[in-house]
Amino acid sequence: MNILIQNLGLLINATLIATPPLLFAALGSCFSERCGVVNIGIEGMMTVGAVVGAITALTTHNGIIAFLVGGLAGALFGLIHAIVCISYHADQTIAGTAINFIGPGLAVFTCKILYNSSDTPAIDSASKLPKMFNNMFAAGSFGSNVLNVYSMAYLVFVVAGICWFVFYKTRFGAHLRACGEHPEACESLGINVYLVRYICVILSGFLAGLGGAFVTLATVSQFRPTVIVGQGFIAIAAVIFGKFSPEGALKGCLIFGVCNGIKALASQGNVVSPNLISMIPYVVTIIALILFVGRANAPAANGKPYIKSR
Repeated sequence: MNILIQNLGLLINATLIATPPLLFAALGSCFSERCGVVNIGIEGMMTVGAVVGAITALTTHNGIIAFLVGGLAGALFGLIHAIVCISYHADQTIAGTAINFIGPGLAVFTCKILYNSSDTPAIDSASKLPKMFNNMFAAGSFGSNVLNVYSMAYLVFVVAGICWFVFYKTRFGAHLRACGEHPEACESLGINVYLVRYICVILSGFLAGLGGAFVTLATVSQFRPTVIVGQGFIAIAAVIFGKFSPEGALKGCLIFGVCNGIKALASQGNVVSPNLISMIPYVVTIIALILFVGRANAPAANGKPYIKSR
């Protein structure tokens, strides 16, 4: 029984480490997709947030400031995506792909300039994100595994609730959902479609940047070129799985987070090859897309450039 409880605690701990970056990015994707702008550049925005968060933590020795600055870096790339896609009507898929190339390349280039390496130095514990109940539980205990985690791991669920409220209980939420379905009708009613889409795409970059910063400030404790590989696309898959809604994205990210937890537990033994174990989250992503991509109804105007009438 003790072993079962201990493994359950480890599973929950691994889930709380793996879920937040995915959920931050997925919530950001929800804003962008529901307002009518496809944003597959989530991966690049996460990478930029990760490297900027790490550099800021090494400079300021303040994890919270670094976390927010990482989000702002992602928001800057969200602004670039918004300008290209909304104002200049560029192909949204190509623009997002470009960000996925530019983000990692710029991150490595910056590290080369600052540290003469593709990685940043390790971030000390005092410069990382704060933990909720640090040193209140014995190391390795169930309470330590479940409660002695980074505060942002629980805060992200509050953020998901706020996003749900904004989507379905506010006027802005009604406007953003309408802009993703019938932008021409919105314009006829006096809604500024460009402004709504700009806010949503920038917000998607900010949340993706927070997700990337969480990885370097809590999970890995430094930036490396491979820290974000695949997570942005898993977040997008969670949004499709969740039918482009915050509550659906939360469910999808929890499933992928649990899969990462299972991967962490399975890797402790030597029964299964580590290479096969590392495939678990990505296999689940493929299965989810196969099963649910046809059932997810994307907004009618999603991915279609909107040209404001004169």
